[in-house]
Amino acid sequence: MSAAKKYKPMDTTELHENTENIAACLKKAESAAALMMGRSAFAAQNMNSASTNGERLPNFSKLGSSHGEIRSASTTSNLLNRTGAIHNSKPGDVKKIVIKNFKDKPTLPDNYSEDTYVKLEEAVIAIQLSKPIKYSLEELYQAVVNMCSHKMDAQLYTKLKELTEQHVKRNIKLKELTGGSMDKLVLLEKINNWWLSFCQQMIMIRSIFLYMDRTYVLQNSFIHSIWDMGLDLFRIHFAQNSVVQKRTVDGLLALIEKERQGASVDRGLLKSLVRMLCDLQIYSSSFEEKFLDATNQLYKAESQRMMQDLEVPGYLQHVSMRLAEEHERLLHYLDSSTKHPLIYNVEKELLAEHLTAILQKGLDSLLEDNRWVELTLLYSLLSRVKNGTSELCGNFNGYIKKKGRTIVIDPEKDKSMVQDLLEFKDKMDYIVRNCFARNEKFTNSLREAFEFFINQRANKPAELIAKYVDMKLRSGNKGTTDEELEKTLDKIMVLFRFIHGKDVFEAFYKKDLAKRLLVGKSASVDSEKSMLSKLKQECGGGFTSKLEGMFKDMELSRDINTAFRGHALSNNRDVHNLDLCVSILTMGYWPTYAPTEVTMPPQLINPQQIFNKFYLEKHSGRKLQWQPTLGNCMLRAQFEGGSKELLVSLFQALVLLLFNDKTVLNYEEILAATMIEDGELRRTLQSLACGRARVITKTPKGREIEDGDQFDFNNEFTNKLFRIKINQIQMKETNEEQKATEERVFQDRQYQIDAAIVRIMKMRKTLSHNLLITELFNQLTFPVKPADLKKRIESLIDRDYMERDKDNQNQYNYVA
Repeated sequence: MSAAKKYKPMDTTELHENTENIAACLKKAESAAALMMGRSAFAAQNMNSASTNGERLPNFSKLGSSHGEIRSASTTSNLLNRTGAIHNSKPGDVKKIVIKNFKDKPTLPDNYSEDTYVKLEEAVIAIQLSKPIKYSLEELYQAVVNMCSHKMDAQLYTKLKELTEQHVKRNIKLKELTGGSMDKLVLLEKINNWWLSFCQQMIMIRSIFLYMDRTYVLQNSFIHSIWDMGLDLFRIHFAQNSVVQKRTVDGLLALIEKERQGASVDRGLLKSLVRMLCDLQIYSSSFEEKFLDATNQLYKAESQRMMQDLEVPGYLQHVSMRLAEEHERLLHYLDSSTKHPLIYNVEKELLAEHLTAILQKGLDSLLEDNRWVELTLLYSLLSRVKNGTSELCGNFNGYIKKKGRTIVIDPEKDKSMVQDLLEFKDKMDYIVRNCFARNEKFTNSLREAFEFFINQRANKPAELIAKYVDMKLRSGNKGTTDEELEKTLDKIMVLFRFIHGKDVFEAFYKKDLAKRLLVGKSASVDSEKSMLSKLKQECGGGFTSKLEGMFKDMELSRDINTAFRGHALSNNRDVHNLDLCVSILTMGYWPTYAPTEVTMPPQLINPQQIFNKFYLEKHSGRKLQWQPTLGNCMLRAQFEGGSKELLVSLFQALVLLLFNDKTVLNYEEILAATMIEDGELRRTLQSLACGRARVITKTPKGREIEDGDQFDFNNEFTNKLFRIKINQIQMKETNEEQKATEERVFQDRQYQIDAAIVRIMKMRKTLSHNLLITELFNQLTFPVKPADLKKRIESLIDRDYMERDKDNQNQYNYVA
C-alpha cells in the first residue's frame, strides 16, 4: 500500500500504453507482499477498522518503514518494467511475478510486552469479574498474535494460568459456599451459577487467546488447551475443598431422593450440576458411588415394605413404575455410564432379592385367575434378573403338575377329565405363546409337566381319551363342523403323545371303533380315516394295521351283501321281505367277543341259514360264527296312535317280538324264551321299560329289573317322531366289557414282555439280571414295574426258555 502512495505522481505515459494493467499489477503486488509478511486478513481488517479519529492503528509487524518503502518502490519499478515486457511479448507467453521477503525481521517497540501483559491481564480480570472490557476484542486478539509471533507465548500461557487459578481459589473459598447454614437447594443454585459463569468466562477468554490455543498449545502436546486448563484448575481446587464437594454431592442426593418420593424438582439444575461433575471427571469417584449406595438403601427398605403391603400384581406394577422412573432420570440428567449399575441395583433390590417370595405368593393366583397382563409383566420383569426366567419356568412347571394331577387323579372327575385336560392345555399354551413370548424353555417345560402328571394314574387317562374320541366321532354329535372336529382331533393327538400306555388307548379305541362301524353310529368316514392317519403318523403302521383291517372288512362286507341280494333274487329265495345285512369280520382285526347263544325267532333263522349257505359256497374252508351282540334291527310296531319304526338292538328285537304272541310276560318267561344272558337281559328290559321311549311297561314301577317283574306291551305309547332310536344301549360300555378290555391289555403286555425277554436273551446268550431289566425298559413302549418283569422272567425259566447260571444266580443263560 505504501508503494502505491509513493509512485502515484509518476508520469504514467512512460508506461507502454495501458495504465489499467499497471494498476492491476500494483494491486496484486500489494496483496502478495502482505501475505508474505505473515499478516492475516483478520489482522489487516482489524488494523484498518480499529482506527481512532481517522488514524490507523500502529502495525508492529511493519517496523523499519524506510527500508520497507525503498524495497517496495524497487519492487514496483521492476514490476513496471516487466509489465512493458509483458506487453511486448508474443501472445501465449506466460511470465511469473516473484516477490521476496524483507531481509530484516520486524521488531516490537520498547516496553511493548509489558504493556501488552497489563492490557491482557486487565481484560481477563474484567471478564472474570463480569465487568466491561476497556479494549476491543480485535485489539486484544491482535496483541496475543503479536506476542505469540515474537516467542512470548510460553510466558503468556503461564500468566493466563496464574490468573485463572487465582480466580478459582478466590471463589472456592467464599463463605457462602463453605458455611453450613445455607439451604441445600440455594447452595446448589449458587454453585451452578458459579459453574455456568466460569464456563462462559473461559469461552470468552479462549476467544481472545485463540491464536495461542491454535499454535503454541498444539505444538506442545504436554500442555492443556485453554479450556482444559480451566477445567483442570476448577477440578483440582473443587476436589481439594472437601466441604464444598461434600455439600454439593449431598445436595444432589437429597434432591434426587426428594424426586423419588414424588416431589417436583428442578431437573435442569440437576442436569447442569451432574454435567459439571462429568466435565470435571469426578462424577464416578465423588457422586456415582454414593448415589448407588443411596439407591440400594432406598429400594431395599421400600421392597420389604411393599412386599408385605401389596399383592403380587400391585407390587409388579410398582416395580415397573420404579424402573420407568429410573430410565427417565437417566434420560434427563444422569450420565449414561450409570445406566447399567443403576438398573442392575434397582432390579436386584426390587426383584432378585424377592424372586422366590413373588413366585410363591402370586404365580398360582395369576395363573388361576387368567391375569394375562400381569403374567406378561411378570415375565418381562423376571427376564431382567439372573435366573429369573429359570425360577419362573420351574414354578410354572410345578403349577402345571399340581393342577394337572388334581384333574387326573380324582375318579369323580373321570367324566370331564379329557375335556378339562384339553381346556387346561389350551390355557397353558396361550400363556406360553402370549405371556411368555413363546420361550422355548417354557414350551419344553409344559410338555414335560403334562407327560409327568398324565401318567400318574396308570392306564385310565389313555382309556378316557379313547372314549372321548369315540364320543366325538359318533353320529349325533351335533353343533360341530368338520373343521372344528378336525381341530379337536389335533388337540386330542397332543394329549395322546403324552401317554405312555398307548396300547391301552389302542384297545379301547378299537372296541369303540368296532361298535361305531357295526352299529352304524360313525358320524363321518372321512373323520374316521383322518383320525386313523393321525395315529399312523404318530405311532407307525404297526399300530394301525388292525384298525385299517376293520375298514377293509366293512368294505368287503358291503360287496358280499350286494352279491347276496342278487343271489336271493335270482334264486327266488324266501327271506320274508327281510333286508338282511351281514358284516363279515376277520377275527384278528376285531376285538374278541365271547360266543353268545340266543334263541332266534323263525323269521330270523331262515334268512341266516340262507346267507350261511351262500357264503360257504363262495368261500369253502371258512367258518362263520354268528355274533348277535352287536346286531341291530328295524321293527315296525302298531300303537293306538299309529305305526312307528323302532331302531333296536338284536336283543331288544328278540324281546319285543315275544309280545306278538302275548301282551303280558314276566321276567322268567322272557329269559326262557330268548336265552339272553341274565345281566344283558336286565339291561335290555331296562332300556325298553325304563328309558325315554317306553314301548313296554314294568310292574312294579322302578328303575331296577328284579325277578318276577311283569312287562306289558305299551299300546298307548306316543312319540312325535316316526322313526325312534332305542338301541343306544349298544353303544354304552358295560363294566364287564371294560374289565375284559383291561384284561386283554394285560395279557397282551405279558406276551410283549415275554417276547422282548426271549429276543434279548437269544441275541446276548448270557446276561446279568440288572442289564436285562435295563434292556427291557429301553425296548418296552408301556410302563412296567421291575417286579412284573421279574415275574415274567421266572415264568420263562419255568417254561425252559432260559435258566439261571449255576455259578452266578444273578445271571441268566439262554436255552436254545
